[in-house]
Amino acid sequence: MARPTLVIGNKAYSSWSLRPWLLMRQAGIDFDEIRLPLYTDAWTAGIGRYSPSGKVPALIDGEIRVWDSLAICEYLAETHPEKALWPRDRRARATARAVSAEMHSGFRDLRSSMPMNVRRSLPGRARIPETLRDVARIKAIWKDCRARFGAQGDFLFGGFSIADAMYAPVASRFRTYAVELDPVCETYVDAIHSLPAMQRWIAEARAETEVIAQYET
Repeated sequence: MARPTLVIGNKAYSSWSLRPWLLMRQAGIDFDEIRLPLYTDAWTAGIGRYSPSGKVPALIDGEIRVWDSLAICEYLAETHPEKALWPRDRRARATARAVSAEMHSGFRDLRSSMPMNVRRSLPGRARIPETLRDVARIKAIWKDCRARFGAQGDFLFGGFSIADAMYAPVASRFRTYAVELDPVCETYVDAIHSLPAMQRWIAEARAETEVIAQYET
C-alpha cells in the first residue's frame, strides 16, 4: 500500500504544517513529504496540484485529499485508531477536541504579532494587550488540562495527542519570544521541545535557506 504524502511549507515558519507533521512523526505513521517553500516559484507552480484551498498542509492518501491541519489530524485518528491520537477517556477526549478547536479558530492576535520562527530568538517583542490576553488564555488551558488530565504523562492529557500537536507551534513561539511562564507551562514547553520529532523539525528548519522578511522582525 502506498504511503500518504504530506505537503508542507517552510519548517522555519509554517505553524500549520508543523501540526500534522509532528503528529505523524511522533505517532510513527509513515509518510512521504513534499516541502513547498512559501511565496516562491515552486510554491506558485505546485500548490494547486495538492491543495484545493491553495494552502498548506495538505494530505494525499490515495484518492483522498485533506487540506486543513485539524481535519488531517481527525482523518489520521480515524484511519489509525490503534494510535490513540485522541485521549481514550471520553471526558478527556471532549476537552481535547474543544481546546484543539479553540486553537484552530482563535488566538488571531498572537498569530499576527508572534509569527512562528523556530530559527530566531526575539525576546520581549509583541507585548501588546491583545496578544497578552491570548497568551493568558493559552496558559490557562495548559494548566487546566495538566491539572485535570495530565497525571499519567508530560503532555496536556498525559500521553502525546492531537491537542499537543495543535499547541506545539505556540510552545515554539513562547520560546522564540521569551514569554514568561509559570512552572507548569514552562515544563510543558520543555516537554514539547524534548520530542524527537520536534527536535528533527527544528534542525531541518535551521538548515533551510529561504528567508521571509515579514517573519523575521
